Amino acid sequence: MKTERRPDSQAVIDGLGQGTLLFDSNNRLVQYNQAARRILGGDMRAVAREGWVGALNYFDRRLPIEYESLNSIRTKALTSSRPVRFKIDRHGAFVPCWAAAVHGQSGEVYTMITIEQPDWAAMGELLRHYLKEANDAIDATAGHARLIQRSMSNPKANMTVEQIARRIGGFARIIGVHMFRMRQLTDMMVRWEVIRTDRLRETVSSQRSKVLLEDFLSEFMESLGDTPLVDPETSDESPRPRIKMIVPANLYIVAAPHYLSLVLRDILRNAIMYSMRATPVYIAVQEIGADDSIQIDVTDEGYGIRRTEYGTVFEPFVRAKQPEIIGEFGYGLSLYLCKHEVEAMGGRLWFKSDEGHGTTFSLKFPAWREDAASSASESSGS
Repeated sequence: MKTERRPDSQAVIDGLGQGTLLFDSNNRLVQYNQAARRILGGDMRAVAREGWVGALNYFDRRLPIEYESLNSIRTKALTSSRPVRFKIDRHGAFVPCWAAAVHGQSGEVYTMITIEQPDWAAMGELLRHYLKEANDAIDATAGHARLIQRSMSNPKANMTVEQIARRIGGFARIIGVHMFRMRQLTDMMVRWEVIRTDRLRETVSSQRSKVLLEDFLSEFMESLGDTPLVDPETSDESPRPRIKMIVPANLYIVAAPHYLSLVLRDILRNAIMYSMRATPVYIAVQEIGADDSIQIDVTDEGYGIRRTEYGTVFEPFVRAKQPEIIGEFGYGLSLYLCKHEVEAMGGRLWFKSDEGHGTTFSLKFPAWREDAASSASESSGS
């Protein structure tokens, strides 16, 4: 009879992307993996040599103020049937970690610490985008400001006042485009930083409240006239005439109004930019009784999404390759931010699309009930 051969445990944990440290009941480090070596760097030698004492020295000085010590986290993990989540401050960013009890066949109880590895490549890509946009904005603004000054102080002899005004208006419009893009990317960096430093759930939790969708969406529509929604190079027309709303009365959700507004603006911007100007965009709200939730659908009649690109829609800095979409200005970042923010609010974000016919992005949030705030807060903290 042929015996099945299994890979040894060291090969298994070396194949993990997370750093893994395993300590026995005598506080000795009995196993760790390659990812742990990369994350801990030179501190790995001290942890390997000193065991749990070395781990305390590494983790305790990096724990945020809300955690007492790694010892208290370990105690909680050893008495829990589920891993305990915590975080450490590493190079200015909060990194998620987990502590769990692992039971050996002989009755030995081990403590396993795992450390996630942040994707710094995406942050570097965002910084490159930002620096390029900043340099373009600085150069364009300075150059066109000089042209405006020259046009006003030394106009051509044969130019009328109307021609000078149109010329200056054209320069001002180009400056406005660069300022809009700079503002948009700066706002995205702020949102990204909240995600990167693991403050999103805490920030959203402090803002969650009872939201009457009828009133919220009415005020949201009014706000669309305050600042441009789409890139000025695409259109300077108000988007409000294109947006059709179907919102039943007396539907309440649990959400953070500021983040809900950010998400809706991003989804509407995409719907308007990636569809023909004459076509409507619908916002429809419905109650889903089966799971006591409220669903918001944003539907356009635009270019749609290719099925081969479904898997990358929510990835950062990935844009669809259709000519109509590539022709519009964008960063490929907003939907990544939206997904994180919706999920931090206790909601869900997904889409359905038919290439050439349109796309629907759907947001689902818990319906407000008298006990919704407390239950939502508990779920966000778990």
